[in-house]
Amino acid sequence: MTELRRRDGVHGILAGVGGTGWLDGAVVLLTTASAIRYVDAHGADGRTPAVLAGAAVLVAVYALQRRAVRHGHRRRAIAGCLALVATWLVLVVLAPSFSWVAVPLSFVALRVLPYAAAGAVVAGMTATVVVAWTLMLGAVDPTIVVGPACVAGLAVLAYRALDREAVARQELLGELQEAQGDLVEAQHSAGALAERARLSREIHDSVAQGFSSINLLLQAAEQSWSARPDAARQLVAQAAATAREGLDEARRVVRDLAPAEVSAGAGPALEAALRRTCERAVQGTDVRVAVHVDGRPVDVPADVATAVLRTARGALANVVEHAGASTATVSLTYQPDTVSLDVRDDGRGFDVRRSGTSRDGRGSGLAGIRSRADQFGGAVAVETAPGEGTAIAVSIPLRSADGRR
Repeated sequence: MTELRRRDGVHGILAGVGGTGWLDGAVVLLTTASAIRYVDAHGADGRTPAVLAGAAVLVAVYALQRRAVRHGHRRRAIAGCLALVATWLVLVVLAPSFSWVAVPLSFVALRVLPYAAAGAVVAGMTATVVVAWTLMLGAVDPTIVVGPACVAGLAVLAYRALDREAVARQELLGELQEAQGDLVEAQHSAGALAERARLSREIHDSVAQGFSSINLLLQAAEQSWSARPDAARQLVAQAAATAREGLDEARRVVRDLAPAEVSAGAGPALEAALRRTCERAVQGTDVRVAVHVDGRPVDVPADVATAVLRTARGALANVVEHAGASTATVSLTYQPDTVSLDVRDDGRGFDVRRSGTSRDGRGSGLAGIRSRADQFGGAVAVETAPGEGTAIAVSIPLRSADGRR
């Protein structure tokens, strides 16, 4: 079975097991206890300085290896594990009491190395322990040979079983996420089909039916034009009225396609729609957004209101995806002939002179905001610097329904 790659970039059976304080304490305590036992048994003999220095080196190498694991440096973690084992081998040759340190070092190998390599290291350490204790005792003790071998073998097999279970759970989680993605896509497709069906019904029941009625009325008026001119004029008037009603219906259908359900002349509706848009833009993220409205609400054309909402949504998308911010403030300001939108965040900021070619995605987002403002004769101002957040100010002049300023 392929080894499971953990999120910290390190392979191993126990790579995903959290809470390693117990392992750190075991290494330090057993190393310290083994050093104290050696000094207590042998005093200040010729090996004592080498043994104490080796114990200190073992703890230092372990600390470096743990740091490599925490930072996801796989190669450094593996090199540190091998250096730990090599240092331990030297210590065991000098003082067999350090054999006990093999227990936590086995866990280190299981956390870092793939299964085959970890098993080989644990087997080699077990053989070293058996040989060291046998030489120290001067005789072959079956319990010294069989005991460590059985304990090491059972431990590796047990953790191998845990590893397989972890891989199986990861695969199930991946399948679940894929199924959720398929479900979301299916729901989106179903929603799109339902919306198309709704629009088809709307157009058929309103616009198409109106055109059909106009056609019938005009045909009847043509047939009566010479014989009954008064009736023909009445039919033409009815056709004109039907055409006006059809035009109103067509405009209503178009208004229904607006993304935030706003219409011309609805200042309070724009404020409510802006709050909903901002909430949806940061939903599911750690970004907190606050919305402020200043000035007395004025009539805002539907296309301008839609532009304001899309600008807010685009700016907040930049905040969520690229700024690394924790908070954002969106301010909507009404003026007699202008509506302004300000979006500020406390994120990392960027060099605005390089925004056109920036790799962080801000350039393309700002280009879209500027393009939308240009369509309405508006203006965009950006204030930012690396590490100082970003402020985007957009002002759009208001227009009357016939397009005159």
